[in-house]
Amino acid sequence: MRFDRIQNCFAKCQAETRTALGIFITAGDPNPAISEELLLGLPDAGADFVELGMPFSDPMADGPVIQAASLRAIKAGMTSGGVLQLAARFRARHADVPLILMGYYNPIYVYGVERFLTDAHKAGVDGLIIVDLPPEEDAELCLPAQQAGLDFIRLITPTTDAARLPKTIDNASGFIYYVSITGITGTASASTGSISQAVTRIRQASTLPVVVGFGIKTPEDVRAVGQHADGVVIGSAIVSIIGEGGDANAARAQVKQLATATAKEA
Repeated sequence: MRFDRIQNCFAKCQAETRTALGIFITAGDPNPAISEELLLGLPDAGADFVELGMPFSDPMADGPVIQAASLRAIKAGMTSGGVLQLAARFRARHADVPLILMGYYNPIYVYGVERFLTDAHKAGVDGLIIVDLPPEEDAELCLPAQQAGLDFIRLITPTTDAARLPKTIDNASGFIYYVSITGITGTASASTGSISQAVTRIRQASTLPVVVGFGIKTPEDVRAVGQHADGVVIGSAIVSIIGEGGDANAARAQVKQLATATAKEA
């Protein structure tokens, strides 16, 4: 049986007239114990859904903050199997909160695609965001993931033109993730005007919820972007707290501040 946690999450937030708040952290950063403490506490701090980063040695779409987090996690011993164990413990604590794994294809390929999808589904993972697999490679992971009961969430960028957009969202499920800047994570912020135009364009091509990420850092960003999008994702602003020596409590306190800004204007 498939549980539509992602669909239910966005429906609930829409009914409450607020933006769905997604929080990204890197599994195992700065060590497995603190990472698990933070992960398990995110929903109680106000996260509506969680993106759990799978550490990788060459995270080409990520800026210095998340690159450093991946290296810390790998140095601390985090593996693909460890990520799935964390996911299972999250699901045991939070039955209804969507959990999405985000990362790169190489670790999944090494783990074994069929084995990974089976184990991810058993762990209660709801979807995948794989940065470096274009739609031309859907047979590699996207289609098998959906057959295994996992959503495959597609990335749209400012450079995705009208000719490319239909192909990019083909086979997408869960939600559409709009990357609001041209570049890597945590390095810039997009204007709300450009985000509004992009979200409108995506909605004309897809009925899936639209989530905006990359470059969103503050409650003010959440409030502004949330007037246009169905959801927002904050990653570097949370991961940087851990990188600067903060603990899980400090990171959760920041999530609580972000959650205060999710109400949409009437």
